[in-house]
Amino acid sequence: MKTYSKMRRGFTLVELLVVISIIATLAGVGVPVIISKQKDGARAEAIANIKQIGLAMFTFDQDYGSYPSDATGIEVKNNNPESGLTFGSASSNDFFRQLIAAGIIDTEKSFYAKAPYTKKPDNVMSQSKCLAAGECGFAYIMASNTEPLSSSGNSGRPLVAAAVYNGLTNGTFDPDVYAKKAVIFRIDNSAIAEAVRPSDKKVIVGGGKTLLQGGDKDTVWGTDINPVIKAPEKNRAGSTSQLNPNITPP
Repeated sequence: MKTYSKMRRGFTLVELLVVISIIATLAGVGVPVIISKQKDGARAEAIANIKQIGLAMFTFDQDYGSYPSDATGIEVKNNNPESGLTFGSASSNDFFRQLIAAGIIDTEKSFYAKAPYTKKPDNVMSQSKCLAAGECGFAYIMASNTEPLSSSGNSGRPLVAAAVYNGLTNGTFDPDVYAKKAVIFRIDNSAIAEAVRPSDKKVIVGGGKTLLQGGDKDTVWGTDINPVIKAPEKNRAGSTSQLNPNITPP
């Protein structure tokens, strides 16, 4: 008696559609979870790094009598001519470079915070390559364009922050980088993630005031300070938008 083996037929169109539907459903569930985990990881890294910067700022204040400024830049350069580093006042990179020149921080990696305009630091810290554009993701907050905040002032004042929206200086933060959070370091040595309001990209504090709303007696700034943000210098190969820093993004 002869037997015949039957060839298995291929998938029907209906079966293919079912498989595709299952894969799409799994992707729809899994991708948001993966993205959320990535943002949580980026936020945790930013908090760890901002704590290192905060400790360095405290040490710098003890050594030079204030946080980094134009005046301390001159002193740091005179005290550490072998570093060969130069300082400016246009970006947070300029001021944070003083921490490296002073020997308080010995790696660029502490200044990395994920943002659309940053890149991983290469840890080359010679002359113009030290904290080059894109290698710093943290903004530096000052009392004015020339004067740093005082460590003896209101301890609730923010000193370092990430991630400012598009590298702007108008007090807005990118809600997409750290899952609707901004990473803030205050003079009291606290480093926490605070909620960003998506509608205007501002961090809201008590009484509906914004984090960087100065000149108001009901804020940590009081009536005498309108804080100035020194934003990170953006990676030239990344975001290069030249939006007006005085205009709040939509």
